[in-house]
Amino acid sequence: MREPVLEVEGLCVALGGNSVVQDVSFTLHRSACIGIVGASGSGKTVTSLALMGLLPESGTEVSGTALLYQTERAIDLLELDAEGLRKMRGRKLAMVFQEPMTALDPVHTVGDQVEEAIRHHLRLDRNASRERVIALFGEVGLPDPEHIRHRYPHQLSGGQKQRVVIALALSCEPEVLICDEPTTALDVLVQREILALLRRLQQEREMGMLFITHDLGVVSEVADHVMVMQQGRVVEHAATAHLFRSPQHPYTKGLLACRPEGERHPRRLPTVDEFLSGAFDPDHV
Repeated sequence: MREPVLEVEGLCVALGGNSVVQDVSFTLHRSACIGIVGASGSGKTVTSLALMGLLPESGTEVSGTALLYQTERAIDLLELDAEGLRKMRGRKLAMVFQEPMTALDPVHTVGDQVEEAIRHHLRLDRNASRERVIALFGEVGLPDPEHIRHRYPHQLSGGQKQRVVIALALSCEPEVLICDEPTTALDVLVQREILALLRRLQQEREMGMLFITHDLGVVSEVADHVMVMQQGRVVEHAATAHLFRSPQHPYTKGLLACRPEGERHPRRLPTVDEFLSGAFDPDHV
């Protein structure tokens, strides 16, 4: 059994008095990936932002525990103050966001942005941090890393920007990587390349990874386990192969039933609500 790196128990989040995440619990092991799936508004992203300490302070209530296991002790992320969270973000816990252009500062070169994180967390000098940036850019598959580190975000393609964001997330050797819809803004071919890259880097670095997506096809490629969320609650959590082969919860069955199939070509796909209510008849489309 692989050792746990993050253990979340009873996570609840309320925003402005409204409960948006309720009693979420899971254990993430090293070198393992948990895919978190569900419709928009199901609480996937709020769960990740709560772990990162990136929810707005005003009007936010967070309870439960989120133990990040270190060599000698476990740290509860939900009990850290702002300074403690700043030390954890990037160094122990990192995130790849959905839209790479908004994750990067348009007025600084991509190399300078990654260097800044390295110097802040690892306390390396300018020469050492520059060499690390070049090595990271090569590791994530960017062409001519020495040249590309001088470019600004708008000078890169969408896939290249996302590779820079991944390099930035990995720059300080985090133990947990959270990916929030990291391929949604990319075309299909680039999406597959980024998914393969993330999976390879996660395995090589023995990181735990949370992969948030609404795309069941994507989660089937990258996740070892799948956690299905509906209206802020976890309704099913199972090994990926088992969940796709034998879903137990009606909502999970609905998500799978609404996926396009290669053999069938209906005029339109059902919604999950139509599937759950029995209002959709696949023989009459």
